[in-house]
Amino acid sequence: MSNTHTRFPLICWKNTLPHRLTLVFLLLATTQVAMAAEVIELWQGGQTPYYKANTLAERETEVWNTVVVEDVTHPTVTIFAAQGENTGIGVLIIPGGNYSVVAIHHEGYDVAQALAAQGITAAVLKYRLPNPLSSDQPGLVPLSDSRRALKIMHQQSAKYGIDPNKIGVMGFSAGSHLATVTSLWHSADDEENPDFSALLYGVSNFTEENLKWLEESLYFRPLTAEEKTQNTLLDLINANSPPAFLVHAYDDQVCKVEESTLYAQKMFEHHVPVELHVFARGGHGFGLGRKEDGTNQWLNLFTAWLRHTIQQDPHH
Repeated sequence: MSNTHTRFPLICWKNTLPHRLTLVFLLLATTQVAMAAEVIELWQGGQTPYYKANTLAERETEVWNTVVVEDVTHPTVTIFAAQGENTGIGVLIIPGGNYSVVAIHHEGYDVAQALAAQGITAAVLKYRLPNPLSSDQPGLVPLSDSRRALKIMHQQSAKYGIDPNKIGVMGFSAGSHLATVTSLWHSADDEENPDFSALLYGVSNFTEENLKWLEESLYFRPLTAEEKTQNTLLDLINANSPPAFLVHAYDDQVCKVEESTLYAQKMFEHHVPVELHVFARGGHGFGLGRKEDGTNQWLNLFTAWLRHTIQQDPHH
């Protein structure tokens, strides 16, 4: 999302189905999701951090042949139980959307259902979007929601057969940036820290371009010197950082491939398990991927990585 500062992200969402059929299918999928999974309000019964009274109304809208959610102020996590043989692994999925919308379907529910079919409990985070109209500190809103969702997954671990030491985070685009921050900004509450991360076509490098994006789309003000240090994410990687699985396309013109290659290099230097897959073509925002450019291979590669790096690792 690094070079886009408009209301909606400039994403190469492609679909082979006719436009109207796709929209109808996605709208129907919303009802099916509600029936197939448990939806939990993040802050039910408690005070919502950094919340400010507002008149925003959450709604679904369609952008580039996919349905997204705007003006999220009441966050939820939707949990899809593992199907078949339960691996004991849990994954919190954070969809992208430039911090202006949440791409809840093609980078959320669709991915969760695919993971659940492979024995992985998958939870989709519908996080609050940073907005000065609804928060006094918009830059901290998404992180507080991702941490809360990880804590809820720990609380629900016995119910869903999840090993509480094998709960990770997966993010796409801006959601990948949030997943990276969640992984590298260590919380004093260990249940808010992921055990591994999957970062797809995200943002990790602190460039002038990305600084501009953070100030315009997340913080809505200039960053302080301390915040610039905190957001130099590559410098935060150390030997205790969670193992990572990264996916990118060389021809991504929204988030450059260096966002992933530099992250992988830093992880390797600190001897932290890391696996990187770069596809020749795919652009940005491909979600589960496409057969025609090979990006549809990443999910099986990810589940294989989970088996040999996370599931079988005695330290997990």
